[in-house]
Amino acid sequence: MQEFIKINAADNVAVALRDYAKGETLCVDGTEVTLAEDIARGHKFTLTDLAAGAAVIKYGFPIGYTKEAVGKGCHIHVHNLKTGLGDDLSYAYHPAAVADRVCDLPEKDRYFMGYERTDGKAGVRNELWIVPTVGCVNSIAGAIAARCQDLKCDNIEAVVSYSHPYGCSQMGEDQENTRKALAGLITHPNAGGVLVLGLGCENSNIDVLKPYLGDYDESRVHFLVCQDVEDEVGEAVKIMQELAENAAKCVRTQVPVSKLVIGMKCGGSDGLSGITANPMVGELSDLVTGAGGSTILTEVPEMFGAETILMDRCVNEEVFEKTVHLINDFKDYFRRHNQTIYENPSPGNKKGGISTLEDKALGCTQKSGSSKVVDVLAYAQPVEKAGLNLLSAPGNDLVASTALAVSGAQIVLFTTGRGTPFASAVPTVKVSSNTQLSEKKKGWIDFNAGKLLEDGMTLEELGLEFYEYVLTVANGQKVKSEDAGYRDLAIFKQGVTL
Repeated sequence: MQEFIKINAADNVAVALRDYAKGETLCVDGTEVTLAEDIARGHKFTLTDLAAGAAVIKYGFPIGYTKEAVGKGCHIHVHNLKTGLGDDLSYAYHPAAVADRVCDLPEKDRYFMGYERTDGKAGVRNELWIVPTVGCVNSIAGAIAARCQDLKCDNIEAVVSYSHPYGCSQMGEDQENTRKALAGLITHPNAGGVLVLGLGCENSNIDVLKPYLGDYDESRVHFLVCQDVEDEVGEAVKIMQELAENAAKCVRTQVPVSKLVIGMKCGGSDGLSGITANPMVGELSDLVTGAGGSTILTEVPEMFGAETILMDRCVNEEVFEKTVHLINDFKDYFRRHNQTIYENPSPGNKKGGISTLEDKALGCTQKSGSSKVVDVLAYAQPVEKAGLNLLSAPGNDLVASTALAVSGAQIVLFTTGRGTPFASAVPTVKVSSNTQLSEKKKGWIDFNAGKLLEDGMTLEELGLEFYEYVLTVANGQKVKSEDAGYRDLAIFKQGVTL
């Protein structure tokens, strides 16, 4: 088992993979390093003497600069390391030589068993959803879902209501985002039937919302305005029975991976997230896109500090310019609200060994693998191009995961070093960066990437194993949060509430 790792040959720090005591001596690239202090697992130690203001290199890139002189074998963290990022940067397109991944998957791994929809998309679940247009009817939606649990059968895997506080008292772009997000949920291929539940007097009422749905399948999407009927729950149950009758006819068929859309997110990260879980997800992303499918990377504020890596992988200058706008627009969003752009990482990240936003971003973007960036999506914009997509959404776990789902992801992959129980509107696969977490939280964690450092596996081998696991989820195997009945929806709130 590895006990420390120097990630890139250019690095002047290494990461401890176990707790070390002061005075222990390590051999790194043939040079002895005696630790000047205790180093916790996931934290960094210096491999050479660093002068004040020296660049600290990890992943082959600067993650910040020393606040003071730091000796060889010392702990390098928030107490002696500061970010090198500024508010405004100038970008130039320097296209990297990125080879298209050749799909060398065996025939069995180029398909999954999904539910094909009339719009050409495919779901990995066939569920009945109740989607409120406004928060005022959340409780009614929950009551309807409770009354309709008996509609579950072999081909209807869940009956779920999704609560949110929006749909009224919003203005401008903020209201538009809510409507687009609800439309993305209503037309999502994981739903075999959807009841859109309106109140009747809200800004985003059903008549207003319908144009956002496009050419929706009328057999899968029905509507009810609560103010128009005497017994809204009774009427809703009748509609749900009609939707169930249609949804029960759906069966799983063989679907090419080219119809798979995978969302990628990290949260509660630690010092190992960028070494194990995120690179493994990046390997999966390359496999999916190499097979003609799509992946989505989001949490834009956690790209700050590593954005040029993504920019240089853009397929053309047009996508590069869209990526520049993605980054700068999010910085403007922070400024409009008089907030610090680089108020990151979180206390939990720091405790786990992440020191600066560059440190976090370089680890976070490992999830993108090595593929070209083919498109940049606005919030709630559906995926249109096969390949790696970037999506405008914040770093917040629930908000970002919801954004991935409403842009079309049938599955969200969520890597974590500290653990979290939440789930999005679609199967949310929890991936631990370390084995200790997977053993401690068996009810949360679906896949352990920590074994990359323990079992002698290569990243390619573990990536393929994980890819095959994700296909089992696409085929219907439930993840831990589904077994627990967890579902969350968090729409990105940006504007004024009236």
